[in-house]
Amino acid sequence: MENGNEIPEDANEHCPGPQSESAGKSDSCEGCPNQNVCATAPKGPDPALVEIAERMATVKHKILVLSGKGGVGKSTFSAQLSFALAGVMDYQVGLLDIDICGPSIPKMLGLEGQEVHRSNLGLSLAYVEDNLGVMSIGFMLENADDPVIWRGPKKDGLIKQFLKDVFWGELDYLVVDAPPGTSDEHITIVQLLQATGIDGAIIVTTPQQVSLIDVRKEINFCKKVGVPVLGVVENMSGLRQPLGDVRFMRVSETGEERDDTEWALEYLRKNAPEMLNLVACSEVFDTSGGGAAKMCLEMGVPFLGKVPMDPQLCKASEEGRSCFTDQRCSASAPALKKIIEKLLPSISSCPREDGA
Repeated sequence: MENGNEIPEDANEHCPGPQSESAGKSDSCEGCPNQNVCATAPKGPDPALVEIAERMATVKHKILVLSGKGGVGKSTFSAQLSFALAGVMDYQVGLLDIDICGPSIPKMLGLEGQEVHRSNLGLSLAYVEDNLGVMSIGFMLENADDPVIWRGPKKDGLIKQFLKDVFWGELDYLVVDAPPGTSDEHITIVQLLQATGIDGAIIVTTPQQVSLIDVRKEINFCKKVGVPVLGVVENMSGLRQPLGDVRFMRVSETGEERDDTEWALEYLRKNAPEMLNLVACSEVFDTSGGGAAKMCLEMGVPFLGKVPMDPQLCKASEEGRSCFTDQRCSASAPALKKIIEKLLPSISSCPREDGA
Protein backbone atom coordinates (compact mmCIF):
# COMPACT_ATOMS: atom_id res chain seq x y z
CA MET A 1 0.00 0.00 0.00
CA GLU A 2 1.74 3.14 -1.22
CA ASN A 3 -0.69 5.37 0.61
CA GLY A 4 -1.77 4.11 4.01
CA ASN A 5 -5.05 5.98 3.71
CA GLU A 6 -6.25 4.20 0.55
CA ILE A 7 -8.12 0.89 0.46
CA PRO A 8 -5.99 -1.68 -1.43
CA GLU A 9 -7.36 -2.83 -4.78
CA ASP A 10 -7.13 -6.50 -3.72
CA ALA A 11 -9.00 -5.92 -0.46
CA ASN A 12 -12.10 -7.91 0.47
CA GLU A 13 -15.58 -6.55 -0.15
CA HIS A 14 -16.76 -4.11 2.55
CA CYS A 15 -13.19 -3.37 3.65
CA PRO A 16 -13.35 -0.84 6.53
CA GLY A 17 -10.10 0.83 5.39
CA PRO A 18 -6.61 0.60 6.92
CA GLN A 19 -7.18 3.56 9.26
CA SER A 20 -10.40 2.21 10.72
CA GLU A 21 -10.27 0.96 14.31
CA SER A 22 -11.71 -2.34 13.05
CA ALA A 23 -9.12 -2.70 10.27
CA GLY A 24 -7.79 -6.26 10.15
CA LYS A 25 -10.18 -7.31 12.90
CA SER A 26 -13.69 -7.22 11.43
CA ASP A 27 -15.40 -10.24 9.87
CA SER A 28 -15.00 -8.70 6.41
CA CYS A 29 -11.19 -8.79 6.87
CA GLU A 30 -10.99 -12.59 7.22
CA GLY A 31 -8.74 -14.05 4.53
CA CYS A 32 -7.75 -10.66 3.07
CA PRO A 33 -4.09 -10.57 1.94
CA ASN A 34 -3.74 -7.17 3.66
CA GLN A 35 -5.21 -8.23 7.02
CA ASN A 36 -1.99 -8.10 9.04
CA VAL A 37 -0.80 -4.86 7.41
CA CYS A 38 -4.12 -3.13 8.10
CA ALA A 39 -4.28 -4.39 11.68
CA THR A 40 -0.92 -2.78 12.49
CA ALA A 41 -1.32 0.40 10.39
CA PRO A 42 -1.50 3.75 12.26
CA LYS A 43 -5.07 4.71 13.09
CA GLY A 44 -6.59 8.16 12.88
CA PRO A 45 -8.81 10.46 10.83
CA ASP A 46 -8.59 10.00 7.07
CA PRO A 47 -6.95 13.15 5.62
CA ALA A 48 -9.12 12.70 2.53
CA LEU A 49 -12.17 13.62 4.60
CA VAL A 50 -10.63 17.00 5.31
CA GLU A 51 -10.00 17.55 1.60
CA ILE A 52 -13.56 16.51 0.78
CA ALA A 53 -14.94 18.88 3.41
CA GLU A 54 -12.95 21.72 1.83
CA ARG A 55 -14.29 20.88 -1.65
CA MET A 56 -17.87 20.56 -0.43
CA ALA A 57 -17.76 23.80 1.58
CA THR A 58 -18.77 25.67 -1.58
CA VAL A 59 -21.73 23.36 -2.30
CA LYS A 60 -24.99 24.53 -0.72
CA HIS A 61 -27.18 21.44 -1.24
CA LYS A 62 -26.42 17.77 -1.90
CA ILE A 63 -29.11 15.42 -3.19
CA LEU A 64 -28.82 11.67 -3.73
CA VAL A 65 -30.98 10.04 -6.42
CA LEU A 66 -31.57 6.37 -5.60
CA SER A 67 -33.60 3.41 -6.80
CA GLY A 68 -34.26 -0.09 -5.53
CA LYS A 69 -34.04 -1.63 -8.99
CA GLY A 70 -32.32 -0.80 -12.25
CA GLY A 71 -34.31 0.25 -15.30
CA VAL A 72 -36.84 2.43 -13.48
CA GLY A 73 -35.61 5.72 -14.97
CA LYS A 74 -33.41 6.90 -12.09
CA SER A 75 -30.66 8.32 -14.31
CA THR A 76 -33.25 9.90 -16.60
CA PHE A 77 -34.71 11.65 -13.56
CA SER A 78 -31.23 12.73 -12.35
CA ALA A 79 -30.46 14.18 -15.77
CA GLN A 80 -33.75 16.04 -16.14
CA LEU A 81 -33.60 17.28 -12.53
CA SER A 82 -30.18 18.76 -13.32
CA PHE A 83 -31.43 20.24 -16.59
CA ALA A 84 -34.36 21.84 -14.76
CA LEU A 85 -32.31 23.27 -11.88
CA ALA A 86 -29.74 24.75 -14.26
CA GLY A 87 -31.73 25.59 -17.39
CA VAL A 88 -35.18 26.46 -16.06
CA MET A 89 -34.34 27.78 -12.59
CA ASP A 90 -30.86 29.18 -13.32
CA TYR A 91 -29.03 27.54 -10.41
CA GLN A 92 -25.38 26.50 -10.43
CA VAL A 93 -25.55 22.71 -10.65
CA GLY A 94 -23.14 19.78 -10.52
CA LEU A 95 -24.11 16.22 -11.46
CA LEU A 96 -21.96 13.39 -10.07
CA ASP A 97 -22.42 9.94 -11.61
CA ILE A 98 -21.33 7.21 -9.16
CA ASP A 99 -22.97 4.40 -11.12
CA ILE A 100 -19.48 3.04 -11.79
CA CYS A 101 -20.49 -0.08 -13.75
CA GLY A 102 -23.30 1.54 -15.73
CA PRO A 103 -22.48 5.21 -16.38
CA SER A 104 -25.34 6.46 -18.58
CA ILE A 105 -25.19 10.12 -17.50
CA PRO A 106 -22.67 11.22 -20.21
CA LYS A 107 -25.09 10.13 -22.95
CA MET A 108 -28.15 11.57 -21.23
CA LEU A 109 -26.41 14.96 -20.91
CA GLY A 110 -25.08 14.93 -24.48
CA LEU A 111 -21.47 14.66 -23.31
CA GLU A 112 -20.30 11.41 -24.92
CA GLY A 113 -16.67 11.58 -25.98
CA GLN A 114 -15.71 14.17 -23.35
CA GLU A 115 -12.52 13.59 -21.37
CA VAL A 116 -11.34 14.51 -17.88
CA HIS A 117 -8.51 17.05 -17.68
CA ARG A 118 -6.45 18.12 -14.69
CA SER A 119 -5.55 21.72 -13.85
CA ASN A 120 -3.92 23.31 -10.84
CA LEU A 121 -7.41 23.49 -9.30
CA GLY A 122 -8.08 19.75 -9.71
CA LEU A 123 -9.94 17.49 -12.12
CA SER A 124 -12.16 19.48 -14.47
CA LEU A 125 -15.86 18.92 -15.01
CA ALA A 126 -17.46 18.39 -18.41
CA TYR A 127 -19.92 21.22 -18.99
CA VAL A 128 -23.33 21.13 -20.68
CA GLU A 129 -23.77 24.85 -20.00
CA ASP A 130 -21.80 27.32 -17.91
CA ASN A 131 -23.95 26.46 -14.89
CA LEU A 132 -24.19 22.67 -15.36
CA GLY A 133 -21.05 20.56 -14.85
CA VAL A 134 -20.83 16.76 -14.86
CA MET A 135 -18.37 14.12 -13.61
CA SER A 136 -18.55 10.43 -14.50
CA ILE A 137 -16.28 7.45 -14.98
CA GLY A 138 -17.72 7.44 -18.49
CA PHE A 139 -15.31 10.28 -19.31
CA MET A 140 -12.35 8.11 -18.25
CA LEU A 141 -12.98 5.00 -20.36
CA GLU A 142 -10.82 4.58 -23.46
CA ASN A 143 -13.66 2.67 -25.10
CA ALA A 144 -17.28 3.28 -24.13
CA ASP A 145 -17.97 -0.45 -24.60
CA ASP A 146 -15.33 -1.50 -22.06
CA PRO A 147 -16.87 -3.11 -18.94
CA VAL A 148 -15.86 -1.83 -15.52
CA ILE A 149 -15.00 -5.00 -13.59
CA TRP A 150 -14.06 -3.63 -10.18
CA ARG A 151 -14.42 -4.85 -6.62
CA GLY A 152 -15.97 -2.60 -4.01
CA PRO A 153 -12.75 -1.04 -2.67
CA LYS A 154 -11.69 0.25 -6.09
CA LYS A 155 -15.14 1.75 -6.68
CA ASP A 156 -14.97 3.39 -3.27
CA GLY A 157 -11.56 4.85 -4.12
CA LEU A 158 -12.90 6.43 -7.31
CA ILE A 159 -15.87 7.99 -5.49
CA LYS A 160 -13.45 9.45 -2.95
CA GLN A 161 -11.34 10.83 -5.81
CA PHE A 162 -14.39 12.42 -7.43
CA LEU A 163 -15.21 14.25 -4.20
CA LYS A 164 -11.73 15.38 -3.16
CA ASP A 165 -9.94 15.91 -6.50
CA VAL A 166 -12.64 17.39 -8.73
CA PHE A 167 -12.93 21.18 -8.78
CA TRP A 168 -16.66 21.58 -8.15
CA GLY A 169 -16.57 25.32 -7.52
CA GLU A 170 -19.53 27.28 -6.18
CA LEU A 171 -22.68 25.17 -6.53
CA ASP A 172 -26.27 25.62 -5.46
CA TYR A 173 -26.98 21.92 -5.98
CA LEU A 174 -24.89 18.77 -6.31
CA VAL A 175 -27.02 15.92 -7.67
CA VAL A 176 -25.54 12.44 -7.11
CA ASP A 177 -26.80 9.68 -9.41
CA ALA A 178 -26.20 6.41 -7.55
CA PRO A 179 -26.44 2.83 -8.86
CA PRO A 180 -29.52 0.75 -8.01
CA GLY A 181 -29.73 -1.01 -4.66
CA THR A 182 -27.89 -0.52 -1.38
CA SER A 183 -24.29 -1.53 -2.02
CA ASP A 184 -20.76 -0.27 -1.36
CA GLU A 185 -21.20 2.88 -3.44
CA HIS A 186 -24.15 3.99 -1.33
CA ILE A 187 -22.38 3.40 1.97
CA THR A 188 -19.28 5.17 0.68
CA ILE A 189 -21.02 8.32 -0.59
CA VAL A 190 -22.95 8.67 2.68
CA GLN A 191 -19.85 8.20 4.81
CA LEU A 192 -17.76 10.63 2.77
CA LEU A 193 -20.42 13.36 2.67
CA GLN A 194 -21.74 12.82 6.20
CA ALA A 195 -19.70 15.57 7.84
CA THR A 196 -20.51 18.09 5.08
CA GLY A 197 -24.25 17.42 5.17
CA ILE A 198 -26.58 15.56 2.82
CA ASP A 199 -29.91 17.27 2.28
CA GLY A 200 -31.57 13.99 1.47
CA ALA A 201 -32.44 11.35 -1.09
CA ILE A 202 -35.00 11.13 -3.87
CA ILE A 203 -36.04 7.56 -4.62
CA VAL A 204 -37.31 6.64 -8.08
CA THR A 205 -39.58 3.66 -8.69
CA THR A 206 -42.12 2.25 -11.11
CA PRO A 207 -45.68 1.52 -9.92
CA GLN A 208 -45.67 -2.29 -9.69
CA GLN A 209 -45.04 -4.27 -6.52
CA VAL A 210 -41.91 -5.98 -7.84
CA SER A 211 -40.24 -2.55 -7.85
CA LEU A 212 -41.83 -1.24 -4.66
CA ILE A 213 -40.54 -4.23 -2.66
CA ASP A 214 -36.98 -3.02 -3.24
CA VAL A 215 -37.87 0.63 -2.72
CA ARG A 216 -38.96 -0.24 0.81
CA LYS A 217 -35.43 -1.57 1.38
CA GLU A 218 -34.00 1.66 -0.04
CA ILE A 219 -36.12 3.74 2.33
CA ASN A 220 -35.02 1.65 5.31
CA PHE A 221 -31.39 2.02 4.20
CA CYS A 222 -31.78 5.80 4.27
CA LYS A 223 -33.34 5.68 7.72
CA LYS A 224 -30.53 3.48 9.07
CA VAL A 225 -27.73 5.72 7.76
CA GLY A 226 -29.50 8.95 8.70
CA VAL A 227 -30.23 10.31 5.22
CA PRO A 228 -33.61 12.10 5.04
CA VAL A 229 -35.96 10.79 2.34
CA LEU A 230 -37.03 13.88 0.42
CA GLY A 231 -39.64 11.85 -1.40
CA VAL A 232 -40.48 9.10 -3.86
CA VAL A 233 -41.14 9.60 -7.56
CA GLU A 234 -43.35 7.12 -9.40
CA ASN A 235 -41.87 6.99 -12.89
CA MET A 236 -43.39 5.31 -15.97
CA SER A 237 -46.79 5.86 -14.38
CA GLY A 238 -48.91 4.89 -17.36
CA LEU A 239 -48.25 5.61 -21.04
CA ARG A 240 -49.26 9.08 -22.18
CA GLN A 241 -48.98 9.96 -25.87
CA PRO A 242 -50.76 12.44 -28.18
CA LEU A 243 -53.14 10.47 -30.36
CA GLY A 244 -51.49 11.94 -33.47
CA ASP A 245 -48.20 10.25 -32.45
CA VAL A 246 -49.72 6.79 -31.96
CA ARG A 247 -49.07 4.02 -34.46
CA PHE A 248 -52.10 1.96 -35.44
CA MET A 249 -51.51 -1.71 -36.26
CA ARG A 250 -53.85 -4.32 -37.68
CA VAL A 251 -52.96 -7.76 -36.28
CA SER A 252 -54.26 -10.92 -37.89
CA GLU A 253 -55.23 -14.11 -36.07
CA THR A 254 -51.89 -15.60 -37.08
CA GLY A 255 -49.96 -12.68 -35.54
CA GLU A 256 -49.07 -10.93 -38.78
CA GLU A 257 -48.94 -7.14 -38.44
CA ARG A 258 -49.86 -4.40 -40.87
CA ASP A 259 -49.21 -0.72 -40.21
CA ASP A 260 -52.48 1.19 -40.73
CA THR A 261 -51.31 4.44 -39.14
CA GLU A 262 -51.75 6.61 -42.23
CA TRP A 263 -55.22 5.21 -42.90
CA ALA A 264 -56.30 5.74 -39.26
CA LEU A 265 -54.95 9.31 -39.05
CA GLU A 266 -56.52 10.25 -42.37
CA TYR A 267 -59.83 8.84 -41.18
CA LEU A 268 -59.62 10.91 -37.99
CA ARG A 269 -58.66 14.06 -39.86
CA LYS A 270 -61.71 13.71 -42.12
CA ASN A 271 -64.29 12.44 -39.63
CA ALA A 272 -63.20 13.47 -36.11
CA PRO A 273 -60.35 16.02 -36.28
CA GLU A 274 -60.95 17.11 -32.68
CA MET A 275 -59.78 13.67 -31.54
CA LEU A 276 -56.24 14.43 -32.71
CA ASN A 277 -55.96 16.86 -29.77
CA LEU A 278 -56.56 14.04 -27.29
CA VAL A 279 -53.85 12.19 -25.37
CA ALA A 280 -53.95 8.39 -25.45
CA CYS A 281 -53.49 6.86 -21.97
CA SER A 282 -52.77 3.29 -21.00
CA GLU A 283 -51.61 1.57 -17.83
CA VAL A 284 -48.39 -0.34 -18.51
CA PHE A 285 -47.73 -1.78 -15.03
CA ASP A 286 -50.12 -3.34 -12.53
CA THR A 287 -51.18 -0.60 -10.11
CA SER A 288 -53.78 -2.61 -8.21
CA GLY A 289 -51.57 -2.51 -5.11
CA GLY A 290 -51.88 1.28 -4.87
CA GLY A 291 -48.49 2.14 -6.35
CA ALA A 292 -45.88 4.40 -4.79
CA ALA A 293 -48.44 6.73 -3.21
CA LYS A 294 -49.84 3.98 -0.98
CA MET A 295 -46.36 2.73 -0.08
CA CYS A 296 -45.27 6.23 0.94
CA LEU A 297 -48.31 6.57 3.17
CA GLU A 298 -47.51 3.25 4.84
CA MET A 299 -43.82 4.08 5.34
CA GLY A 300 -44.27 7.70 6.38
CA VAL A 301 -42.26 9.33 3.58
CA PRO A 302 -43.32 12.06 1.11
CA PHE A 303 -44.79 11.14 -2.25
CA LEU A 304 -43.54 13.65 -4.82
CA GLY A 305 -45.72 12.64 -7.73
CA LYS A 306 -46.02 10.63 -10.94
CA VAL A 307 -44.19 10.92 -14.25
CA PRO A 308 -45.89 9.20 -17.18
CA MET A 309 -44.07 7.05 -19.69
CA ASP A 310 -43.51 9.49 -22.54
CA PRO A 311 -41.82 8.35 -25.79
CA GLN A 312 -40.66 11.92 -26.35
CA LEU A 313 -38.87 11.95 -22.97
CA CYS A 314 -37.15 8.69 -23.94
CA LYS A 315 -36.04 10.35 -27.18
CA ALA A 316 -34.78 13.44 -25.34
CA SER A 317 -32.69 11.22 -23.05
CA GLU A 318 -31.26 9.31 -26.00
CA GLU A 319 -30.32 12.61 -27.65
CA GLY A 320 -28.84 14.09 -24.46
CA ARG A 321 -31.14 17.09 -24.21
CA SER A 322 -33.51 18.70 -21.75
CA CYS A 323 -37.21 17.88 -21.96
CA PHE A 324 -38.01 21.45 -20.91
CA THR A 325 -36.65 23.30 -23.94
CA ASP A 326 -39.50 22.59 -26.37
CA GLN A 327 -43.10 21.38 -26.44
CA ARG A 328 -42.36 17.85 -27.60
CA CYS A 329 -42.36 16.31 -24.09
CA SER A 330 -45.88 17.56 -23.43
CA ALA A 331 -46.81 14.54 -21.31
CA SER A 332 -43.73 14.33 -19.07
CA ALA A 333 -42.21 17.83 -18.78
CA PRO A 334 -45.13 19.39 -16.82
CA ALA A 335 -45.16 16.41 -14.44
CA LEU A 336 -41.39 16.64 -13.84
CA LYS A 337 -41.55 20.41 -13.34
CA LYS A 338 -44.37 20.03 -10.80
CA ILE A 339 -42.34 17.43 -8.86
CA ILE A 340 -39.22 19.60 -8.82
CA GLU A 341 -41.15 22.67 -7.68
CA LYS A 342 -42.64 20.56 -4.87
CA LEU A 343 -39.20 19.20 -3.98
CA LEU A 344 -37.21 22.43 -3.58
CA PRO A 345 -38.99 23.85 -0.51
CA SER A 346 -38.52 20.52 1.27
CA ILE A 347 -34.76 20.69 0.63
CA SER A 348 -34.40 24.11 2.23
CA SER A 349 -36.50 23.10 5.26
CA CYS A 350 -35.11 19.59 5.75
CA PRO A 351 -32.65 19.14 8.67
CA ARG A 352 -29.30 18.03 7.26
CA GLU A 353 -26.83 15.55 8.70
CA ASP A 354 -24.44 18.36 9.58
CA GLY A 355 -27.22 20.09 11.50
CA ALA A 356 -27.54 22.96 9.02
